[in-house]
Amino acid sequence: MTTMTEASVREFKMPDVGEGLTEAEILKWYVQPGDTVTDGQVVCEVETAKAAVELPIPYDGVVRALHFPEGTTVDVGTAIIAVDVAGGAAAPVAEQPAAQPAQPAEEEPKAQGRQPVLVGYGVSTSSTKRRPRKGPEVTVPAPAQAIQAELNGHAPVIDKARPLAKPPVRKLAKDLGVDLDTVTPSGPDGIITREDVHAAATPKAAEPVAPAATAAPAATAPVTPAPVASYDGARETRIPVKGVRKATAAAMVGSAFTAPHVTEFVTVDVTRTMKLVEELKQDKEMQGLRVNPLLLVAKALLVAIKRNPEINASWDEANQEIVQKHYVNLGIAAATPRGLIVPNIKDAHDKTLPQLAAALGELVSTAREGKTSPAAMQGGTVTITNVGVFGVDTGTPILNPGESAILAIGAIKLQPWVHKGKVKPRQVTTLALSFDHRLVDGELGSKVLADLAAILEQPKRLITWA
Repeated sequence: MTTMTEASVREFKMPDVGEGLTEAEILKWYVQPGDTVTDGQVVCEVETAKAAVELPIPYDGVVRALHFPEGTTVDVGTAIIAVDVAGGAAAPVAEQPAAQPAQPAEEEPKAQGRQPVLVGYGVSTSSTKRRPRKGPEVTVPAPAQAIQAELNGHAPVIDKARPLAKPPVRKLAKDLGVDLDTVTPSGPDGIITREDVHAAATPKAAEPVAPAATAAPAATAPVTPAPVASYDGARETRIPVKGVRKATAAAMVGSAFTAPHVTEFVTVDVTRTMKLVEELKQDKEMQGLRVNPLLLVAKALLVAIKRNPEINASWDEANQEIVQKHYVNLGIAAATPRGLIVPNIKDAHDKTLPQLAAALGELVSTAREGKTSPAAMQGGTVTITNVGVFGVDTGTPILNPGESAILAIGAIKLQPWVHKGKVKPRQVTTLALSFDHRLVDGELGSKVLADLAAILEQPKRLITWA
């Protein structure tokens, strides 16, 4: 790492973008040495133990050096980028660890305004200027081109622009073994979407199988939605545990071996709830909002908590106290390419049904885009996890650390059910409620689950019990 001694050079250090985080991984650099940056401009994206976060630079100047390449985990407080705030021409800098290859100057977008990049939209082309690099131009035949460039310490000469895709989509493509250069984009401004990657990864049934295929180099086993997985001869795959996945693993182990879990189950006829979902989709007040069974389950849980407020609490081990919460920050477990995260809807108890629907829609969209902030995942009180979307009947969910209860929703299926004395096909699901037995006894847990089931069987109780 090169040390800057000039008075005009400012070192930007890795900040703590969460509460008490100690490190973060650099996912993507958006600038290179020689670029002009302005106060508030996003210069890189990092992944913490909680989320992927974009970091803005706090001053104007010219980038002098990137101290770490992409993929490096850096401790909070360590300088990651040097900026000459005097605004003069960048002086020659010693070779830095290779960062992500930059696009050649002649291929930069010429249109004024903001251009699409990996996350959201980049800075205006008029505010960022690429300064030409000095030194001999090195061209190495692909695919060894990028590797050789890393060894030489400078960006490779490439023949075409890098495909546009957000970090979660790039990770998905890597997991599935899909080359983004071969994917046809369908998103706005030519951005590759998750659906494009899945389409490229799924074998086409109409294509005849070649009688003798040339053996491909061994590769890591992809996680693929295709019916038959192809491991290309690899016998093992090792995946580094870091970022969100590492934090989730530690939290689940801590929760499982700290809070005594109890799980109760109830099977419910939700036929009337499903009819209400269809009616709400046609309601003018719900137009443009996400209306699905999860919305009504969330609202029903909030009503059940209102009727049984003691379940909305946490255990204070240090003071040996039960802390009852007079607000509900409703967590929704979301599976993302970076792992399981649980953002929560702040003060969900105060929201009307349309407001709750809007909050759920925003939460899900943000999580899918990989833009959930650390603040959105802090302060939860009760969580819902919907395992039914995977076709699973139910499960025994583990508590989110610091919370007293978590509800699992199973798949909603058409099943034979005794209704008004006759066996009829009805929409049925199974709910599972796990709770911390230190502060929630069997009676309280059973009351909450029974109230929840009663509301979903007769959803008009959403109004009468609210």
